[in-house]
Amino acid sequence: MAIDDLLNEHEQSEQVRSWLRNNALGIIGGIGLGLAVIAGWNWWQAQRRQADMGVNAAYAQAVQAFEDGKLPADKGQGVIASLDKNNPALGTLAALQLAKAQLDAGRRDDAIATLRGVRDVPSDLRPILRERLARLLIDAGKAKEALALLDDETNPAMLDARGDAQFALGDMAKAQEAYRKALVLVAVGDAQHRVLEMKLIEAGGTPPHTEDNT
Repeated sequence: MAIDDLLNEHEQSEQVRSWLRNNALGIIGGIGLGLAVIAGWNWWQAQRRQADMGVNAAYAQAVQAFEDGKLPADKGQGVIASLDKNNPALGTLAALQLAKAQLDAGRRDDAIATLRGVRDVPSDLRPILRERLARLLIDAGKAKEALALLDDETNPAMLDARGDAQFALGDMAKAQEAYRKALVLVAVGDAQHRVLEMKLIEAGGTPPHTEDNT
């Protein structure tokens, strides 16, 4: 190797060492910041997991209390509000469970109030809550109020409930229409298909021909 090459390598090494000395604090600070970000992220993830576990446990305890009838209505609403704040899906599911327990206990009006009190309902649970509330309203003689909740033409359960509401109002033509629309969306072998056929007949309609009844 030539002397000039050795000098060039030496000069390059000195330049690298000089750059490292001048920028050592920045490098260390950058590494420290990166490690701090990673540590912070891991801590936040752990906190979230812990919080989720707490919410899930609170939901399980609430559902058990509802089923056992150990929570008064006002406390039940407070539990639902707390769950809803941390996890709207669990809050909605808890409200559905409380409403079921109230209905089983013969407290239909309380069940209606519970479902009406849910505010932040996730989109995938909205049809279920609306359909359950609509059926309670129909049972309470408030079919017109129920109809306002049953606006999904693609949901067979909603169409079924809409038919029931129209039937309760004495509008058999609209009841038949709702039942027919629901029938199209339910598989022929499904038990609900037969129920819808019976409702359609009761409303004065004729079920569409299928391979099962031709």
